[in-house]
Amino acid sequence: MTHRLSLDRIAGASSVIDPVFLHSPQFRAESLDDVLGCRLIVKVETLNPIRSFKGRGASLYASTLCAGDTVVTASAGNFGQAVAYACRSRGASAIIFASVNANPLKVARMRAFGADVRLHGDDFDAAKLEAKRYAEAQGLPLLEDGLEPATAEGAATIAVELLRWPEAIDDLLVPLGNGALLTGIGRWTKAYAPSTQVIGVSAAGAPAMVESWRTGSIVMHDRIDTIADGIGVRVPIAEAVADMHGAVDDAVLVRDETILAAMRLAHKHLGLVIEPSGAAGLAAILEDPSRYRGRLVATILCGGNLTPEQMAMWLGPVQSAASPPR
Repeated sequence: MTHRLSLDRIAGASSVIDPVFLHSPQFRAESLDDVLGCRLIVKVETLNPIRSFKGRGASLYASTLCAGDTVVTASAGNFGQAVAYACRSRGASAIIFASVNANPLKVARMRAFGADVRLHGDDFDAAKLEAKRYAEAQGLPLLEDGLEPATAEGAATIAVELLRWPEAIDDLLVPLGNGALLTGIGRWTKAYAPSTQVIGVSAAGAPAMVESWRTGSIVMHDRIDTIADGIGVRVPIAEAVADMHGAVDDAVLVRDETILAAMRLAHKHLGLVIEPSGAAGLAAILEDPSRYRGRLVATILCGGNLTPEQMAMWLGPVQSAASPPR
């Protein structure tokens, strides 16, 4: 059986992806040992121009574009930034649909990278439906994150880098939204480190992907209720759910209050600003510490786009650079 995600394409992806998105820091977060009860490796995917792992897959996809091409997509914000950045580098154009409730910082950054951003609907899935309608009406290609194999194969380069760690990793916790990050990482990991448990982590207020994987049929919801907008999926992509089989050992749900606690831990102990979706893996350890006690656990801190208001609300008051502490 031929898998949708190609190990050969993953192996060659690093030669194509913009180097600015590759070789992100990965290190043992020793200051969290006593707090979590396990040995934690973090892979920090926020230190790039879009503060997110999404640049890997978007850059791989964009390598097929020519100057003057136009791509239509939908995004909660991070993928849109990645597509806008990658298209700009190729002289192509990006038309991006986002929800009217999308993170304003992410919307502003998409536009700053040159995208034509159009706001439609109350959530990401409503914006995606409008993007599909528009692309079909205009005869333009629709780039769907999680459906297009390059988005997952690009994300899989994270696993290529992470598995160079000198010890065998027991558990690999990966945020689960539309599936590109998890399926890409899982595909490579199960091929080259099959003993590592690959665990997807979704928000309890957006359980559709986890429920679909567990039941073997697509489960959709009328609404989501989570602060983790980047993994807030209510209408799963069937192909992405299918890609999880054989690549994922388990999938769990975490509460928003635990996600907030994880964000604060990353800020306090690691000095990192992580958005809710990016902290989901860390939250999974907090929700079930006995499962990971004494084990070598890795997670992907996959996004760091917070507005100043969100930082103040979720992480505490943010000091102005012009007003140093007294």
